[in-house]
Amino acid sequence: MLLDNITLFMQIVEKGSLAAAGREAGLSSTTVSERLAALEAHFGVSLLHRTTRAMSLTDEGRILVEDAREILDGVEDLQARIRLGAQALAGLVRVSAPSDIGRTVVSDVIDRFLAEHPGVRVELLLSDGYVDIVGEGVDIALRFGVMMDSTLRVKSLGPKRRILCAAPHYIDAHGAPKVPAELKNHNCLVMRFGQNLDNLWHFGQAATKQSVTVRGDRVANDGALVRQWCQEGRGIILKSELDVGPDIRAGRLIELLPEYASPPIPLQMLFPPARTQPRRVRLFADCLFNTFETSGFDL
Repeated sequence: MLLDNITLFMQIVEKGSLAAAGREAGLSSTTVSERLAALEAHFGVSLLHRTTRAMSLTDEGRILVEDAREILDGVEDLQARIRLGAQALAGLVRVSAPSDIGRTVVSDVIDRFLAEHPGVRVELLLSDGYVDIVGEGVDIALRFGVMMDSTLRVKSLGPKRRILCAAPHYIDAHGAPKVPAELKNHNCLVMRFGQNLDNLWHFGQAATKQSVTVRGDRVANDGALVRQWCQEGRGIILKSELDVGPDIRAGRLIELLPEYASPPIPLQMLFPPARTQPRRVRLFADCLFNTFETSGFDL
C-alpha cells in the first residue's frame, strides 16, 4: 500500500491537483485526499502545501519526488523481469520533444522501438516551450539550445542548422530578400517559446554576424503550425534543418540567403538528475541517439 500511495502522490505532483490525479487513477477526490493523508502520516511530515488556489511541494515532498521515481521504476522493472523473463522490457517511458521533430523523427523511433519491445509504453509530450522535467515526471527530453538548469544530465545530439525559407508562391508574390536587413520588409512567421518571442534572428558567423528584429501577422507556440503556415505561402520562417529539410528537398519550401546562414544551435537530450535509469529508458535514449547520429539530415 505504501508504494501505491507514493505512486498516487507522484500523479498528484505531475497533474497539479488532487482532482486531476483522481481522474487519472479512477479515484474520487475524497479517496485521493485520504491516501495522501495516510502517506503524510506514514512519514510524519507534510508533503504538500495546499490552499484553495495553489499547491506546492514542501522540502520533504521535493525529496520524495526526486527519489521516488527511481524506486518505482526499479519495482516496475523487477516485476517485468519476474513475469516476462530477465531480458524483457516493460513499463512507461515519458518523452518530451519539440512539436515538429516529435511528430516526425521521434514518432518514427517510437514505432521501431515498440515493435521490438511490445511490453513498453511510450507517452510523447509535444511542447516547444519550457518543460519541468522533474515535476512532470519526464524521462527524456529533447531541446534546442544551451540548457540553463545545471542539475539536469545532458547528452549532446550535435549542432543543427537553422534555415531561412519560404514557399515558392510566397516568393513569386513578394520576392526574396537579398540581404538579412530586407526581412524587415517581409512577413515573418514567429515562434513563441514560453514568455520569449523568437523575433531576433541571427545570421552569419564571426566577422559577418548580424541580427535582425523581424515581425509578421502570425505568432504561435507550435512549430508544426508555423511550418504549415510557411508551406501555405503566408510568410518566411527560420527553422531547424530537422524540421524543414524534407520540405526543401521536396520543393515545398525554398532556402533563402544561404550565404548568410544562421549559426547552428545544439540539440540536447536531457535527463532528470536521478542516479540510475530503468533499462527501458536507457535503451530508448540509445535508439534516439543512434537515429540522430546515423541518419542524414543534410540538404
